[in-house]
Amino acid sequence: MDFPETRKIIHLDMDAFYASVEQRDNPVLRGKPVAVGGSRARGVVAAASYEARQFGVRSAMPSSTALRKCPALVFVKPRFEVYKEVSRQIRGIFAEYTPLIEPLSLDEAYLDVTTNLKNIASATRIAELIRAEIWQKTQLTASAGISYNKFLAKLASDYRKPNGQFVIKPSQGLEFVAELAVGQFHGIGPATAARLNSLGIFTGLDLRQQSETFLRQHFGKAGSHYYHIARAQDNRPVVPDRLRKSIGSETTFEQDLQTPEDVRAGLQPCLAAVWAHCQRTGLRGRTVTLKVKYADFQQITRSRTLVGLLPGPDALAQVAHELLLGLLPLTKGVRLLGVSLSSLETPDDMIGRQLALFL
Repeated sequence: MDFPETRKIIHLDMDAFYASVEQRDNPVLRGKPVAVGGSRARGVVAAASYEARQFGVRSAMPSSTALRKCPALVFVKPRFEVYKEVSRQIRGIFAEYTPLIEPLSLDEAYLDVTTNLKNIASATRIAELIRAEIWQKTQLTASAGISYNKFLAKLASDYRKPNGQFVIKPSQGLEFVAELAVGQFHGIGPATAARLNSLGIFTGLDLRQQSETFLRQHFGKAGSHYYHIARAQDNRPVVPDRLRKSIGSETTFEQDLQTPEDVRAGLQPCLAAVWAHCQRTGLRGRTVTLKVKYADFQQITRSRTLVGLLPGPDALAQVAHELLLGLLPLTKGVRLLGVSLSSLETPDDMIGRQLALFL
């Protein structure tokens, strides 16, 4: 495939990466519903095999919920050093084709192959070759999306999962986006999709019919992003070695929370989602931020920065709950809760920085 005078972007996404590595290395697990994570009462699913997903098991789900959905679920402790090593293998394959690699996590990345090291004109062919080489070297499958910008490439990679690929050509972008439900757009979560729906915006075509001014009035700066992606426009370049500035999750509740106990319980899905992302990416952080929006739409945030990286989910929960204590007793209902983690780095980065002090 050739995109004249435009970029050729591939989004590569490993299929159920952690769980697939475990099934590869332990034949007993093959064909069984597998969850990587803790089976404890407060455990969280970091990844689920496709067999487990058929029962509704998903990453960031509390382990107790996952077991209710799938009583036969097999829990496996994560082996992050193994996943990192496999990720390095896969990154090495990418580097044979292009230096423009933007990793999003251990198991997915954007590649700009507009010009590439093998002088292959077809981005589709490059994706096929990369996926074949990944299978040959790791016995793991990957899915790929190919398009002329990052937004569409990401959408396309979900379209033929697992172990497939899909192309959205420049002539197809507008039509492809128009037919999607807004909840299928990467970056639009359930709460935002519900707000869009309440405004009568259900599809990409509905979104395209709104003015940028209208969308900014309702969604702030994000409204401009929605305006452009509804038109299949995304000018973000592929940035090698990109590091996220923060990891966050928030929940808007159907009914306002009125008691401290309800608020503490409402925080749990956010905490689970943030730590699940930490597990997937290998990132850790030092700054925890709690976001609260009240029933009258007043919004406040409270943050705390620690000396070292947060070691685990219990430490994250402890800091978030301590921040919450400063907001009690409640004087009005709580409409939204959010938790984010920033000052991000990997443990390897921190160790290297500490060692540098002694050199």
